[in-house]
Amino acid sequence: MTTFTVRQGNPATSRADVVVVGVLSASQGPMLAPGAETIGAAWGRKSTSLLASMGMTGKPGESVRLPSAGTISSPMLQLVGLGDEVTPDGVRRAAGVAARNIGNAASVALALPATSIDLVSAAAEGFLSGGYRYKKSGDAVSEVALLTPLGRQSVAKQRVAEVRVVADLVNQVRDWINTPPNLLRPPDFATAVTAFIDDDTPAHVTYEVFDEIALGELGCGGILAVGRGSSAPPRLVKISYAPPTATTHVALVGKGITFDSGGLTIKPGQSMATMKLDMAGAASVVAAVLAIARLALPVRVTAFAPMAENLISGQAYRPGDVLTMRNGRTVEVTNTDAEGRLILADALALAVEESPAAILNLATLTGACVVALGDRIAGLFGDDEPVEEVLAAAATSGELMWRLPIPAQMTSAVREGSSVADLHQHNWVRWGSASFAAAFLHEFAGAIPFIHLDIAGPGYNSSAPWGEVPSGGTGFGVRTIVNWVRGRLDEGDEADTQ
Repeated sequence: MTTFTVRQGNPATSRADVVVVGVLSASQGPMLAPGAETIGAAWGRKSTSLLASMGMTGKPGESVRLPSAGTISSPMLQLVGLGDEVTPDGVRRAAGVAARNIGNAASVALALPATSIDLVSAAAEGFLSGGYRYKKSGDAVSEVALLTPLGRQSVAKQRVAEVRVVADLVNQVRDWINTPPNLLRPPDFATAVTAFIDDDTPAHVTYEVFDEIALGELGCGGILAVGRGSSAPPRLVKISYAPPTATTHVALVGKGITFDSGGLTIKPGQSMATMKLDMAGAASVVAAVLAIARLALPVRVTAFAPMAENLISGQAYRPGDVLTMRNGRTVEVTNTDAEGRLILADALALAVEESPAAILNLATLTGACVVALGDRIAGLFGDDEPVEEVLAAAATSGELMWRLPIPAQMTSAVREGSSVADLHQHNWVRWGSASFAAAFLHEFAGAIPFIHLDIAGPGYNSSAPWGEVPSGGTGFGVRTIVNWVRGRLDEGDEADTQ
């Protein structure tokens, strides 16, 4: 396991295998960033020409590693681009790039800008996240030292310890997403989650697993219908964190489709290639509640992870079927490839029964959201106040999201689109289908403040790594959810004193 320390130190005299410093893009050319002053002094006037000869411009994503030739104590220097100014996002992404490009170094000194707690946090997050490898047999780096003027402050050490808790769980989400779908069918996924909890159960955490018989007794018609076409039956995992000091209560719901063929509304073959990703929402809400518990935040959290495999067989559900959901409302199915909203509807109904102060839903839900926002930005829907809270949390976490509307016309289309059921599951009108899906989900949240994050784009990276984001599963949403809960705690404490 990698040892990650925070301390004051001089990067020029560090004996780590690699020293990492930042490069800024300035009008007069690339320049070493704060944190690298002693490196610049060691090279003297040659530092500017050195950067130019290496082809560095300072733009984000750049990385150059070169031998120090005795100019500094470390044998290797790694330069990473920060952009034109020092920001937490820039430092986080540069640290992620550095982690992927350190070669076989056993020890690393991070001398990126770290003059504030937010920058310290960003550097640690980026390095721990950017160094992820699926099913790695061991940590390539045994020692990381984050060099900062705040190295002797307990708040900096505490922040990095908390960052590590969350980063480890983000990487666990990535492992689950990247697991081949034949090895992570719904019962396997449920077992993997509960085994993970059993291995290191934080205080005040309990769980329940509902199999197909229990789901029938609960009246979860959506989960059962979607899972009916598979020989691997559906599951629902409920995780509760209930510390006695809780000042507020939130519910988390995540989509857990372990593989999505589209069902009878079958996907094109090429579109199925990465459909193991469709359980990213469930994996992330599981990780989020465990992170909150491991950090011992005084908030009650109830997480619901419905799990099903959407396949084709003689038992598969059909377009035209009418399903009765957990809350008794009926739904007409018109597209079996819009299955995520059906399993989420049951889970949302169960969440409402817990009477939380707010519900956050996370799902790789619609391709339309990717068309609208690209593959790095999540669509954020919901009620005004909690949406603003989540946007503020995301600004701190560095996860990209953009608010999209739930127009009244979409709510009307959901409620009035079927002549045989209470609600219409899918509208074949191409325009605004991400908003239609959000409107459908909103129907199952009742009067409880509701947030829906459509992570169809950023939940899985089919391209090359960038910043702190690897290829494959990303773990998107975990950091934001934890930050959101922290923010709600602050509000709850203020309310208690008034």
